[in-house]
Amino acid sequence: MADKQVLANIIDGEERPAASGDTLDIINPSTGEVYATSPNSGAEDIDAAFRAAAAAFESYRWTTPSERQRFLLRLADAIEAEAEELVRIESENTGKPISVTLSEEIVPMVDQIRYFAGAARVLEGKSAGEYMKGFTSYVRREPRGPVGQVAPWNYPMMMAVWKFAPALAAGDTVVLKPSDTTPASAVWMVKKMQEIFPKGVANLVCGDRDTGAALVSHKIPVMVSITGSTRAGIAVATAAAADVKVAHLELGGKAPVVVFNDADLPSTVDGIKVAGYFNGGQDCTAATRVLCQSGVYDDFVAELGRAASGNRTGYDPNDEDVFYGPINNANQLRHVSSLVERTPDHARIVTGGKQVGERGYFYEPTVICDVRQSDELITTEIFGPVITVQKFSDEDEAVRLSNDSEYALASSVWTSNAGTAARMSARLDFGCVWVNCHIPLVGEMPHGGYKHSGYGKDLSSYALEEYTRIKHVMQYHGFEG
Repeated sequence: MADKQVLANIIDGEERPAASGDTLDIINPSTGEVYATSPNSGAEDIDAAFRAAAAAFESYRWTTPSERQRFLLRLADAIEAEAEELVRIESENTGKPISVTLSEEIVPMVDQIRYFAGAARVLEGKSAGEYMKGFTSYVRREPRGPVGQVAPWNYPMMMAVWKFAPALAAGDTVVLKPSDTTPASAVWMVKKMQEIFPKGVANLVCGDRDTGAALVSHKIPVMVSITGSTRAGIAVATAAAADVKVAHLELGGKAPVVVFNDADLPSTVDGIKVAGYFNGGQDCTAATRVLCQSGVYDDFVAELGRAASGNRTGYDPNDEDVFYGPINNANQLRHVSSLVERTPDHARIVTGGKQVGERGYFYEPTVICDVRQSDELITTEIFGPVITVQKFSDEDEAVRLSNDSEYALASSVWTSNAGTAARMSARLDFGCVWVNCHIPLVGEMPHGGYKHSGYGKDLSSYALEEYTRIKHVMQYHGFEG
């Protein structure tokens, strides 16, 4: 057996183990075997990282937008040039298929870094002027300061980009904590950043839930940002409130996918199949909660069942016919399996419903129909390759069922009627509404939800603004005209 890889924290430009010497085992979910270790950081490591970030902020805050743009563009170029190495690291840590990850993650995340590199130079504010006679007022948009960030395990490298790119573009410094199960790609990127950014601007600490709690409650960061579960988000918001920190929360989702009788059925089924099973359904916007109108319900369920059974999961990350890899970890596999095992008698498992293989954490593409609004499968975020289908009669019922959720991140509408699409887009209470598509994201448009899906926006200029503060400057000059 090959020697285990040893990952390290990156603090003030240096690779360091945890001060305590504690480590965590990192498991390849395709095999269920330990292949690496990472530091299990404690308060001393967190403090060192934030002290480095605070010291670096004193000079980095005064870099010009064009300087920050150059740093980010160099990082994007480096990731693009070494994409195959980064994807290999990501695949070993997550089990994701290599070809899908190259095209569907590396390409957009490089584009997103380049977007924020450009956006750094076009921050806008109110124009200067005399709003009171004898005084000129103007607005400064300034970086906030050192920021603590927690990234999730479902998209370890892309979500890290969503965290650090707008913060660094705004002039902040960061301490990033990747998930305890998937730190490898974030370690690679932050290590690469040490060749580009000034020392201490980008820091990384690995660790478990206690590490994350220590990061959020530390006195130095002026803002904390997390992508994760609603439970974790509530904990972060509570800790941030105790110290009056700004909190940025991108949390869970349970996206309704509303299919009307007049939808083009083949393209709808194909779109939902992709958006429901991409990344094994481990996506807070995944198209896994379908509401289908009664006139096409039976045909839709039959076609989706056939399409789902044609999807493949498997061990070999180099197999281009494999669409999604394993569930990320053993606990999540148990969560998905137990929810499906508790499928109520009135519902029906159309296809799937079982673990795949004798090793690793693979689960079949699954379709469950005839579910009801009060079922656990509808009220709970499954976060796995399980698509549920429930029936509705008319538009009003579709809106009621869709909005009857504690989550409000994303949704989609499938119809050939422009009026239906326009009304549903206005009536659905979600941060994003896709029409005749589901899951495309672009750097220029905001991503974020309401209710238990959190607050604050990722991507777009709205995200960049989140990482800045507003200062009013008023100067007396005495001229009153």
